[in-house]
Amino acid sequence: MKKIKLYIAVSLDGYIATPDGGIEWLNEITNPTDEDHSYNALLASVDTVLMGGRTYHEIIGFGVPWPYKDKQTYVISRNNTNVTPDERVEFITENIYAEIATLKTQDGKDIWLVGGGKLTTMLLNHELIDEMQIAIVPIVLGAGLPLFPNNPLKSKWTLKESKSYDTGLVVSTYEKI
Repeated sequence: MKKIKLYIAVSLDGYIATPDGGIEWLNEITNPTDEDHSYNALLASVDTVLMGGRTYHEIIGFGVPWPYKDKQTYVISRNNTNVTPDERVEFITENIYAEIATLKTQDGKDIWLVGGGKLTTMLLNHELIDEMQIAIVPIVLGAGLPLFPNNPLKSKWTLKESKSYDTGLVVSTYEKI
């Protein structure tokens, strides 16, 4: 069975984006050795990418080629607004939890939950997330979109691994108990 892995960067004060959804603050990290913060290992472990509609449109807004060409992407959204019809992108607009549960039963590698916060809380509350890799970035934003909005339910996790980097980031991996 596939696992759903959340891999996400969060500011010291718990935000994944600025109030307008921007993630430009991540570019402020000094990284002279091009450290990947375990990102490449995550990419190698997944064949499927899962994200919310807002995250999908943020990625499109970067003006770069679709970054997940070798992965099957599913976008959870109220509407099918696929602007990347030539890529392996499908929209899930109905029966969200059943569809995601079905994805977990398929053969293959794991599933990367890219974001955003609302989708993360939804899946957390339905016990569909199996692992969280939280990259804590040493920046205080002061305001923004929180990692877990909309009152997540209590759940317990165990620390599997934690690694600090010269960039100041700390990536901690948690598994659901």
